[in-house]
Amino acid sequence: MIRAIVFSIIIFSVSFIKGHSQNSPKNFNLSLGYDTIFLRGIKTNLVYDLTSTLNLGAEFHLSEYLSLDISFNYNPWTFSNNRKLKHFLFQPELRYWVDESFKGHFLGTHLIYSHYNVGNLPFGSFKNNRYQGDAYGVGFSYGYQWILSPIWGIEATLGVGYIYMDYTRYECKTCGSELGKGSKNYIGPTKAGLSLIYILK
Repeated sequence: MIRAIVFSIIIFSVSFIKGHSQNSPKNFNLSLGYDTIFLRGIKTNLVYDLTSTLNLGAEFHLSEYLSLDISFNYNPWTFSNNRKLKHFLFQPELRYWVDESFKGHFLGTHLIYSHYNVGNLPFGSFKNNRYQGDAYGVGFSYGYQWILSPIWGIEATLGVGYIYMDYTRYECKTCGSELGKGSKNYIGPTKAGLSLIYILK
């Protein structure tokens, strides 16, 4: 049920952005009271790129000191020896800019949803088992954004928080037998990024 709700939000968000961007790709604006919401930029996280994870982010201006960052991450690959780091990750974040929006320091709070299928990796219990399940969490982050030119920027961010994971454990064979179900509570890093930004406005 939760997964269906999350996917519905994603589909609505993508359709909404796409519909407005067709009319004005460089100037997506939505008036809301005294403030104007607009799409500030799109980005890719170079840290996730290094893990072969496809990812795309978008950041919206909400007010003078607030913005909304939304990121989608997807890894569909099975590597040699049946190694898997498969996952889908949706991570929206509300940001407060300390001095000036989209420049310098910011503080954020983010939500986390992930569906994962991970196993046969060379560390921990993943060596002999495959885990498949869902993760839900919340975290807090700090970051800094540099403007390189009128259309390019770089952002660094790091976050910590709490994640609840439920999972089914399998043998590491391609179609391994189910070994049981379980859950885990995790407290620690929840976000790491060095992102290249294409600035739209």
